[in-house]
This record gives sequence, structure tokens and C-alpha cells, in this order.
Amino acid sequence: MSQPEAVPLDIDEIQSNLKTRRIGRKLFVYKSTSSTNDVARRYIDDKNNDGLAVFAEEQTAGRGRTGNKWFSKRSDSILCSLILIDNNLSAELLSLTCAVAVADAIGKPAKIKWPNDIIINSKKVAGILLEAISNRPSNTYIIGIGINCHQNKDSFPDELSSKATSIDIENKTRCDRTGLAKRLLCSMDYWLEIAEKNNKKIIDSWRKLSIQLGQRVTLLFNKKHFSGNCIGIDPEKGIILQLDSGGVRMFDAAHTTIIKK
Repeated sequence: MSQPEAVPLDIDEIQSNLKTRRIGRKLFVYKSTSSTNDVARRYIDDKNNDGLAVFAEEQTAGRGRTGNKWFSKRSDSILCSLILIDNNLSAELLSLTCAVAVADAIGKPAKIKWPNDIIINSKKVAGILLEAISNRPSNTYIIGIGINCHQNKDSFPDELSSKATSIDIENKTRCDRTGLAKRLLCSMDYWLEIAEKNNKKIIDSWRKLSIQLGQRVTLLFNKKHFSGNCIGIDPEKGIILQLDSGGVRMFDAAHTTIIKK
């Protein structure tokens, strides 16, 4: 059975009645680019580009955390990067906030795998890549977001077929990518404002969405493996484990990769 024809994002529909304080006030949609994060870097020197959103129908060199490639055919995914200039949040809190916002935009039953993978039924449906921009007087970040929308079971490479999913697969219906793109901008705008005022609400929301809280976790930190029970999250220092070897330790997102839930 042939796949439905790809429908491009409708930029006019995304911008129509978009009531956001910061995110998406300016936005571009590219037919194809190497990486939306790379495009966003061209705009970071102008403070008026705070909140700029860059979408692409296709990426030829998309990337995720730890250098992983992001696979997507044209118009199959939400591929987006956001610019934050003069960001007041710590890297850890920003990471948690983005994860909560993306999960909220996708809706139930989306969950979070720390620090910022979005999971449905134990498979990854979305990922987030935070890139801090060095050598800038302001605290500038580019937030890369990829959400699998129209992929079917044969869309993923063999090594990912048991680990990845899409909204279409899980909902058994055709995802409205334009509607999801608009919800994503609104959700990011809402949760970033919440984080600036009340980080406890971010932590509480993350806890409700976490697949790891209260579970045994194995992670890689600075090339060493650690295992233990996940007992919490610190908005400044990262995930908290009660280690099998004894004691409690925090692991920051920048240097940590979850190996096994």
C-alpha cells in the first residue's frame, strides 16, 4: 500500500493567531537544509532574533545528542530549531523545560526519558538537542527538536526499528504536522515562561512524565558506568541516583548518557 503524499508545512497557518510571548514571532520554513541548528546559527548575532523558529522539511545532516544522526525523509517529521538569546535558565533546567514542553505538545501518552528524549510505548518519538553558543556576551542557546510524525515501521534503519516510533504508528492515524508545529511553538513559549517564574512546576511536571523515576537506571558518565535507583532530579545538577555501590550521586545531562532504563 502506497504512502499518502507528503504535505508541506503551512507557514501561514502556523502564524495565524499564534499568540506567543517570545517563541515563533519570527519563523522560516526551508525545503531542505543540512541542519536547522546550523541555519539558526546564522541569526544569533541579532538580539531581535530571540525566539526565532527555523523549520525544515528535510535535513541532510541532522544530528542528535552525542553525535547521533537523525533519520527523516522529506516532510515525515517536525524538524525545528529555536533561538534563545539572554536565556536566564541553567542548562539543566532548560533541558528539563524543553522536554516537558515537547511532551506536552505531542500529548498523551508521551513520556520523558531523561534528559530530553520523548518516548511513547517504550520507543523514541522525539529528541531534543541543546547547543550552548560560546564566545557570546549573552547566554545564547539553540534548541533543536525532531519529532517523528509520518514514519511507518519500515522507515527506520534496522538498528533503530526496535527503538523508534512515530505519531502515525502510535495513533494509527495521519498526524497534522502543521497543527503540531503550532502547538510546539505555543508549548515551548508557555513552559519557558513558567520556568522563569516557578521551576518547581517544571520539576513536578517532569516527575509526572518521567519513565525513570523510581526505576533502576544504568548510565555512562565520563566513560564510566554507574547503576542505581533514580530517586529524583535536581534543576541545577541533573539526575539523582541511589547507587548500587552505595551513596547518592548527581549526574549532569551534558556528560551523561542513559544506557538502560
